[in-house]
Amino acid sequence: MTRTALRLPEFPWDALAPFAETAQAHEGGAIDLSIGSPVDTTPHAAREALAAASDSHGYPLAAGSIELRTAIVEWYARRRDVADLTVANVMPSIGSKELIGLLPLLLGVGRDDVVVHPAVAYPTYAIGAALVGASVLASDDPAAWPENTALVWVNSPSNPTGQVRDVEWLRAAVERARQIGAVIASDECYAGFDFASDMPTPSILDRAVITGDRTGVLALYSLSKQSNLAGYRAGILAGCSDLVGEILAVRRHVGLIPPAPVQAAMVAALRDDAAVARQKETYRARRDVLAAALTSAGYRIDGSRAGLYLWVTTGADCWASLAEFAARGILVAPGSFYGENGATHVRLALTATDTDIAEAARRIARDL
Repeated sequence: MTRTALRLPEFPWDALAPFAETAQAHEGGAIDLSIGSPVDTTPHAAREALAAASDSHGYPLAAGSIELRTAIVEWYARRRDVADLTVANVMPSIGSKELIGLLPLLLGVGRDDVVVHPAVAYPTYAIGAALVGASVLASDDPAAWPENTALVWVNSPSNPTGQVRDVEWLRAAVERARQIGAVIASDECYAGFDFASDMPTPSILDRAVITGDRTGVLALYSLSKQSNLAGYRAGILAGCSDLVGEILAVRRHVGLIPPAPVQAAMVAALRDDAAVARQKETYRARRDVLAAALTSAGYRIDGSRAGLYLWVTTGADCWASLAEFAARGILVAPGSFYGENGATHVRLALTATDTDIAEAARRIARDL
């Protein structure tokens, strides 16, 4: 019997190796603004809860502890203006990336189906479709989504562009998904960092979006960004209780379970609004420093209202811009990683120390 290995694209970040070498050779060393891994301290409350739960000799619940599910429900009511969820509507995941990558499989999407994702998009949406052999359509126009669409991905705030979708657009997307019988899933991992508002960005689970009916609608969230828990792998799924139940049933079979100490840390992080507010202001300050330097240097910043990135262009090819930044000792991400519509942009992460952000801004200004 002949077996064919699953063929996936090469891991995109490997292509940055030569640019990383160039950046490292800079007299001051490299400043990495490419990936966006948090560098700030994990809040004390989360670390304390993790340690207190470390005597974890029993198997944890795939559905999440009742305390965690209750904390998720309370957080949605308090921070996302979604006040009608129950513990049956929510569950934890092992970070958000694994759930994004596996959601087509968990939902039974097949080879005759289409998975829609944004025109400029996080690459893992397409990887999830590839895992099940589904076709992919990159489109922000609900009217263009075909009848055989099984899953629609929405990403607001967007990675990489920082674009925020308003309630009206989200409502139109939900309505179209229902017309064609598709599940619609909103990746909202950066919702806590809207620099144009004191509140998080609109959720797809807002009653004004779903008109009181959660059927076929899911939202994903991550504590990696708001609480610096990237190393904990702490994600959240919420929405239609039927879909959450179906997904949970598969996850129980294959053992996709966040560790019990991580679940305890998630409870603490979800209740620590003050730490999130402080982190937002830290990112705001870094954003202001970097944005001022880029703008004065002639770069245009598109979108970037929310999230942890600046989406930057001069109109040049992204790889040429990548080389220019690398020559300054700054490593950034090429927009082409996020689809052909990003080919003239680069993405700069705010997830570097205050010192490194200030140095990056100095290098940009000095070179001009």
